[in-house]
Amino acid sequence: MTDVNSSELQRYTDLDAQMVLAAKEIKVLSNLTWPADLFPQFIESWQRGSPTLPQPTFPKFDFSGQLAQLHRIMGDCDHSHPVGRYIYQTAHSYTQAATMLENIGNPVFCEMSKELYGVPEDSMGSSNVTNLSAAEHFIRTIDDFSDFLHTPEPAHCLTPESVADELRLIFSGVFQRHPVDVVIDKRLASKAAAGARRVRIRGGTNFSPLDIQQLAQHEGFVHSATMLNGREQPALKSMGLGSPRTTSTQEGLATFAEFITATMDVNRLKRIALRIKAIHLALEGADFCDVFRFFLESGQSEEESFQSSARVFRGGNVRGRFVFTKDVVYLQGLMFVHTFMRKAIQANKILYPTYLFVGRLTLGDVVALEDFIKSGYIAMPLYKAPWLGNSECLAAYLCYASFANRINLSQITLEDFVEFDR
Repeated sequence: MTDVNSSELQRYTDLDAQMVLAAKEIKVLSNLTWPADLFPQFIESWQRGSPTLPQPTFPKFDFSGQLAQLHRIMGDCDHSHPVGRYIYQTAHSYTQAATMLENIGNPVFCEMSKELYGVPEDSMGSSNVTNLSAAEHFIRTIDDFSDFLHTPEPAHCLTPESVADELRLIFSGVFQRHPVDVVIDKRLASKAAAGARRVRIRGGTNFSPLDIQQLAQHEGFVHSATMLNGREQPALKSMGLGSPRTTSTQEGLATFAEFITATMDVNRLKRIALRIKAIHLALEGADFCDVFRFFLESGQSEEESFQSSARVFRGGNVRGRFVFTKDVVYLQGLMFVHTFMRKAIQANKILYPTYLFVGRLTLGDVVALEDFIKSGYIAMPLYKAPWLGNSECLAAYLCYASFANRINLSQITLEDFVEFDR
């Protein structure tokens, strides 16, 4: 059992505290927000038939002091020690994010984004499936389903104010000691963004009834919960920041939460896939207008097409090639989280899904830091998603999924079921 009071762990606790101070201002998404007035300006030019590219402006960033501190911390870490390796990798992640922010609008920004989040052509683990091929599969399959089922986008009839009220009520039943507020922010490109003590939702737009539970499960019960739990850690407070290296696991876990609670719908899944395709198009040279047209022709409204395009180009160049690739992680993260949980159940690691909620971690961190969670150096989560409370049902589902995935659908036809009846 790990000695939580060892001098070595105390040294890492001190290094972690220094890292939190150095990294707390290196915030990616909030520093890439577009001004709200760009949408009406662009739409007016688009509707009159002479669209002009948006011209977002960003402050200049200088993180030289933070970078020097982070590099010093990295130099003080022993890679052979699991906690030392965690601190090193987290600090390195922040150096990449800082360098990316210092180079907004130029090729270095895009290169650092690729290092942090990957690109559409990346393979999903050791498989031959790429993020792009998975996205195209989902788009094609969902379009086939939509033609047959006639499943249009649900009506967006709820105001941000009414959605905020509903979410506050839902969150109050879980976040009892640390209330999570819901505020309206007209600057958001995404529908929502979560912090430890508040979830922001986009103002100036309407929501569908499906959005409420999707936002609750994704933003509140994963993003806010893990950040709150990280902040409550006795030693490794960096787990409450959400370093860029944890983005894939965070978005994968949040998307998995939508699936496991049956709040994911085909239109939402298609939107996720379309973003990956859009990043590919932009990296190939499509400009903002081209990507906007792509979303529009894929069935999104003008407003949603603009916001989806803004996600791709925030921090990059609206003329194309240098873009923000963060949205690549959603499908890959989902597949990794699902596979990780299945493997954990198979290996009798029934607590691994719970360990994912101790703070903002990667899947590898859960494995590497298991002994430190068991010893109490890393505290068990104060808040967990409600779906995680029924561990027996989750385990049953994962056991079933693990076995069902052995069946090769390409070797089966529907006519085979006629034979099975005989």
